[in-house]
Amino acid sequence: MLTLPNALTLSRIVAVPLLAFLLWWPTWELGYGLAFAMYCLMGITDYFDGYLARASKQVSRLGQFLDPIADKIMIAAVILVLAAQGVMRGPYVGDMHVIAGLVILIREIAVSGLREFLGGLQVSIPVSRLAKWKTTFQLVCLGALILGNALPRWNVWVLGIEANVPHTVGLTTLWAAAALTVITGWDYLRVGLKHMD
Repeated sequence: MLTLPNALTLSRIVAVPLLAFLLWWPTWELGYGLAFAMYCLMGITDYFDGYLARASKQVSRLGQFLDPIADKIMIAAVILVLAAQGVMRGPYVGDMHVIAGLVILIREIAVSGLREFLGGLQVSIPVSRLAKWKTTFQLVCLGALILGNALPRWNVWVLGIEANVPHTVGLTTLWAAAALTVITGWDYLRVGLKHMD
């Protein structure tokens, strides 16, 4: 049943190719500005689809299925495009920041597989408070990385290196998200291992 919450969720999935298109040219400041606005709008719809579904008592199996998929598709697409276009490159370690993005992607795939496995056993894993913080850091880091290319002249000097403020915030929170990803991923795995032979 296509309720308003489900329509909002579907709109995020449909918008992902356009978001990826806007991110494809790292020197296109306007494109990155539009991508940042679109990314923020997608984040807002992510909040409101769940809120509206609960408030109107329209929580559906379709919504429960689509919502996490929409989130993962958006996050994965942004990480892949930013990594491919060199946006995750930074001072001191260069391209090594891509490893943090890779950690996030691996965890998302592993936890999705674990949830599918446990679903067949009628076992659910509730989302922990730490996992919500992980999601917050994840959303902030990718938004900041996008904003950094939209505002390439928003720079400061740090330890003799000129650094773009949003980009630096993005790389810092990317590693924080990756660290929380490992911790929460291990927590989910421990729960899952109890149900494996």
